Amino acid sequence: MNNISMKLNADDLIMLALKEDITSEDITTNSVMKEYQLGEVELICKEDGVIAGLDVFKRVFELLDEKTEVIFNCIDGDQVKNGQKLGVVRGDIRVLLSGERTALNYLQRMSGIATYTRSIAKMLEGTKTKLLDTRKTTPGMRLFEKYAVKVGGGYNHRYNLSDGILLKDNHIGAAGGVEKAIMMAKEYAPFVRKIEVEVENLDMLREALNAGADIIMLDNMSVSDMEKAVAMCAGKAETECSGNVTRENVAKLTGIGVDYISSGALTHSAPILDLSLKNLHSV
Repeated sequence: MNNISMKLNADDLIMLALKEDITSEDITTNSVMKEYQLGEVELICKEDGVIAGLDVFKRVFELLDEKTEVIFNCIDGDQVKNGQKLGVVRGDIRVLLSGERTALNYLQRMSGIATYTRSIAKMLEGTKTKLLDTRKTTPGMRLFEKYAVKVGGGYNHRYNLSDGILLKDNHIGAAGGVEKAIMMAKEYAPFVRKIEVEVENLDMLREALNAGADIIMLDNMSVSDMEKAVAMCAGKAETECSGNVTRENVAKLTGIGVDYISSGALTHSAPILDLSLKNLHSV
């Protein structure tokens, strides 16, 4: 995540997180550190995983004080080990103390998502299937969580509701059927937009293909039905498998031949990666 992207898209979100944690003052820090003192603290990894979000971590401290220095010994996407020193933060000790929790919250969450994503992406190596995230993200964290998925080796599905057409079961119900929903989407949407349709059985699939859907999402279908669906879609539409996809069950989906597998678990169920700021001292 480069500086331009950070300033345009992330700074406001990071500031909201800081304001959530500091409504008026950091009363604990101000009670023990009443004036400026240059200090340094180490970023330590406490379990094996994939690191992601270093620029966001750094930006937290920079927004509190632009003079803060953060020096890393790794880059996003690196495999890190328990006990590894990942970097050093140097600056006003008051800033180091006040920014610690927010900075770690971002880095731990993003690194956890990258770690979990990579564990699933590795299971798809050697196949044509790409691993996608979903919109099942934490409010206010989508930008960071979807970035972490990419660091872990996954791909981003649509970013938000303005980013693509996905006709799900309730859209189809509101429109009065699969064919009607697709025709209405084609009439309303710009011609450059692909139309993806969620189907739950082969009859819905046939209707979607006949109406000209570009991508078919196979939702909670059996493996045998998905195999039939992939054959039916060959040369007509791309295919996406969806519905309760986790690390525990993705193995059975790898041989089906779908173009994409989407998993909400990448962002809503990944555990954090345990990281810590330790050994704070004056310099």
